[in-house]
Parts: sequence; C-alpha cells; structure tokens
Amino acid sequence: MLAALAVLSLSAVSCSGPKDGTYTFQLFTTNDVHGCYFDSVYVGNRTRNSLLAVSAYVDSVRNAVGKDKVILVDAGDCLQGDNAAYYYNYVDTVSTHLYCRIVDYMGYDAVVVGNHDIETGHPVYDRVVRQMKTPFLAGNAISDATGRPYFQDHVILKRDGIKIAILGFTNPNMKNWLSYSLWSGMTFESLIPLVQEDVDKVIAKEKPQVVIVAVHSGTGEGDGGHLESQGLDLFNSLKGVDFLVCAHDHRPFVAEKDSLCLINSGSHCRNIGHGTVTLEIKDGKCISKTLSADLIPVRKEKTDSLMKEMFMKDYQAVKAFTVQPVGELKTELRTRDAYMGMCDYVNLIHAISLGVPEARLSFAAPLTFNGYIRPGVLTYNDLFTIYPFENQLYVVKMSGKEIKDYLEYSYSTWVNTVKGRGDEHILQIVNEPDPRTGQKRWSFVGRSYNFDSAGGLFYDVDVTELVGQRVKIKSLADGTPFCSDSTYNVAMTSYRASGGGGIMREGAGIDTDSIDARIVARYPEIRELVYDYLKKNGSIDAEVIGDPSLIGAWHFTPEPLADKLMKKDMSLLFPQRK
Repeated sequence: MLAALAVLSLSAVSCSGPKDGTYTFQLFTTNDVHGCYFDSVYVGNRTRNSLLAVSAYVDSVRNAVGKDKVILVDAGDCLQGDNAAYYYNYVDTVSTHLYCRIVDYMGYDAVVVGNHDIETGHPVYDRVVRQMKTPFLAGNAISDATGRPYFQDHVILKRDGIKIAILGFTNPNMKNWLSYSLWSGMTFESLIPLVQEDVDKVIAKEKPQVVIVAVHSGTGEGDGGHLESQGLDLFNSLKGVDFLVCAHDHRPFVAEKDSLCLINSGSHCRNIGHGTVTLEIKDGKCISKTLSADLIPVRKEKTDSLMKEMFMKDYQAVKAFTVQPVGELKTELRTRDAYMGMCDYVNLIHAISLGVPEARLSFAAPLTFNGYIRPGVLTYNDLFTIYPFENQLYVVKMSGKEIKDYLEYSYSTWVNTVKGRGDEHILQIVNEPDPRTGQKRWSFVGRSYNFDSAGGLFYDVDVTELVGQRVKIKSLADGTPFCSDSTYNVAMTSYRASGGGGIMREGAGIDTDSIDARIVARYPEIRELVYDYLKKNGSIDAEVIGDPSLIGAWHFTPEPLADKLMKKDMSLLFPQRK
C-alpha cells in the first residue's frame, strides 16, 4: 500500500458545494481487458479472469461503503482480443454491442479509447459511442473537421457534493500501429503538453476536488523518448492530478510521488487497480487530502452470478459461432518453436500471405508467446489462437536492400552475436519475470510478436557475425537470384506496414508516414484469410504450408553452435516443454 499526505494542490480549490467533513472515495481501474468479458474460454471446462469477477469484487465494495463512494474507470483496449468482442464487432452488428451493455451494467464511470479499439474501425467504435451510456474518452483524438476531440474528452461526477473530474486520452502513436483508413478524420496529439493543458482548463472551469487522468499509454521509462509510453513522463510532470491511470504495455505497476498516484493494473483482468482518496473539507475548501494506491489480484472463481445469468444468451451465441468446425489441422502448431528457426506456425502465416497474387515475399512473426494448437478438427475458436488480432494483410513494395536491412534489424531484436563460449545466450533473454507473458523467471527482452522472419527466400542467419552482416540471402524460393537493387512485393501485417515494432522505419529506413505510396494491395484480416484457406483446402498440412518452393527456408548458422546454445536457452524459457 502506497500512501502520501498531499499538500494542498491545484485540484484542492475553493468551492461552495461540499459540506464540511471528511470524504473517502474508492477508485477501481481496469485496462487492456481485450474482450475478457466471460470467464469461459468456450471450449472445455477451463475458466479465466474476466469482467464477471471484476464486477463481483467492485459490487462487494459498493455494498460495503455505498455506491456513491466508488469510482470505476477503464483505460482502454476493450473491443478486441477475444471471440466475444469479435462476434459483436463483426458478426452480430444489429444488436446493441455486448461491451456497451456490460459496461453500463457494471456501472463504469468512464472508459478510455485504446489503440486496439481504434483498430476495430469506424463502424465498430462509432457504434459503441452511439450505444454506450458510459462516456468513451479520448481527448487527444482531434477531429480534422472540427479541430475538437472526436470523442468525449472528460466527465464530471458529483458525489456527496464533491466534484470528481475524469479526463481520458488514447495512445498518440496510432499512425505507427494502424492504417489511416481505421482512424480517418482524426489526428492524435502527444500527451505532453496536452494533458496538463486540458487538466488546467477543467480545473479552472469545474473546480473539482478530485482529478483522475486515465491514459491508454504505457508506463514507460520517464525519459521523454517514447511517444507510445508516456505514463512516467506524465507522472513526473503533472500538476493538479490525484490519480494517473496507465495502460497499453500490460505491465502491472503502482507508484506515488507527492500528491499523485500512478496505477497500471496490467491486462486481461488479472488485477484491479485500486486507489483511495480521503479529503477533509472545511469552509467549503479542501484543506487536506490523503491518497493511496495498490493492485488487487482478481479471483477468477468469484464471479457476479446475476451478471453471468443476464448475459448468458450472449455467451451462448458467441460459443455457438466459435465452436463451429472450419477444417482439419494435420500438424501441431507451437508458436514457441519460432524462436529456434522455421516452424509450422510461422510457415502457415507465410503460406497464407504468399497465397495472394501480388506477393513475392512475406514477413511474419509468432503472435503469441507460447500458443499451442493440437492436431484434429479445427473450430473457429482455434483461429483466435492462430491469429488473435484483427490485423489486415498488406502487400508493400520494397527494394532488396530494404528487405535485407529489415531482416538484419528484426534478428537483432531477439538473437545475440555469439562466439561459442559456454556462458553465452543466443536468445536475448534475462532472468526476470515478465507479467506480459506470465513468465516467472527467464523472459525475452523484446516482444515476440516483433520477431519477424521472411518467407519466399532461402537465407541463413550467422549468429557469430555482427548485426548488419548476419543475414546471408542465397536466392528467392524459386531459385532465381535475389538482388539488392531490385524491387519486390512483400506481404506483411497492417500493423507492421504502419510502423508497428519500428522495423520498417528503424530497420529498412522506410518512412511509414508515407507508406500508402508503397502499398500495392490490401486484403481483409489475416484470420479471415486463414478461414478462407481452410474453406478452400479443407486442412492445414505441414508439407503443403512448408513447401520450400513457396516459402523458401532459413536457418541459424553455424548449426552445431546455434543448436547447442538454442537448446540451453529454450530450456530456460520453457523448462516444462515437451
């Protein structure tokens, strides 16, 4: 439990509303829920953390201290990541969106727009704005047409005469995540200095006694160098704010400084962020304020039974859709195999990508840290494990040199240069836990969904060479020479083409702000392309998706050294692997 006795701040201003006395409010926060509305995973009997459990806990506090003493805020990424979100985003588009009904039922006071919420596209998030009674906030998403926020920017609560201001902001790095078509008509401003400016305006106009800022931004390093993660930058600079709620990076974190508490609950309903504020009012003024913050682990078995019953028909509709058979899997798919070299999982993504007529090459990465799908009948539910995101497939023009530089940069983010000593790590891992993946000890420094390899080429990656000299491209998959000064059409995700992971910009030297000039084709979400592949072919066969004449082949070299070091590192990352 963190505690700080706050000196009278800008948010402690004179007002005529509240009566003299002591007032205590409980703030609860969620973020990066990613569609975990239900506690079931739809197949089998396994349960998980969910909003059902969050609701049970928050309501227990409401019953204990009074409804008006509780504030509930979500910091974004709520509309993507699970079957239920997908179903109500794109399949049942007639009903009131399930998330809108759940949020209103749970009594959220505000929800912030996340980058993955924007990724659902205008038809989805515009529909949510219309249907959700709870305010959907993003004060830095500026409408090109009006020059004002496209979404609502703040909400004022009045509880027992106390004014509570909640300001919400989304991630400003949207253009490096998503194609313009998904956020057309908007410009996303940096949180600094905008948040402070907006806070000052709200304080001047509304004179709140409590100010909460919720941002869909990672906690970051506080060095001012990361547009995508400005949490600590704000924490080190904001004035007049009591609670700063962060999100996006899936890292549980709590901190306090002077009169400000920072809360990041992590993701997927693993924790509930919790803050307590106690104010003493005298002669209409706040003369003292005490703040504290912590994280409350969610107990997945303690669910809101009334809520579960109320939304049971929705759950059944989602389950019926996602357990329908879609084809056969003839080989097991393990995403962790991708860290060692070629594997059936990434081969599948390459094969799907190279199946579009414009593509000659492809880039792909493992999208889950340790996903597994067993052979047998595939259901639509399995496609969410194969491809959990709504990324589209783009085909982009790149020169041979840009492709080579891209690959050099990609491998530099997950593979070390080694010399054959016994104490070396070939993978860039550290003996630290990673709350993003649930690793208790050894974990990657980087994020596995940025560990791209290429399809359509024969090449080696020499792990004894320095970065820039490691990728040795032999030929295209059909045996024709690969030329640095030739132009090739490369299939990749919309996330990567738009700048996600920085590989296009930092590796290939491509200005992703002007990527439209290089895009030669756009296709639907990759999960849908996998579904179409199954409808056409009936099955996923390792020999077909791994055909060297289509996807080529690559290896870490020298193989004896690379294999030895790789086995050691993989045993650290996955000590229980079979």
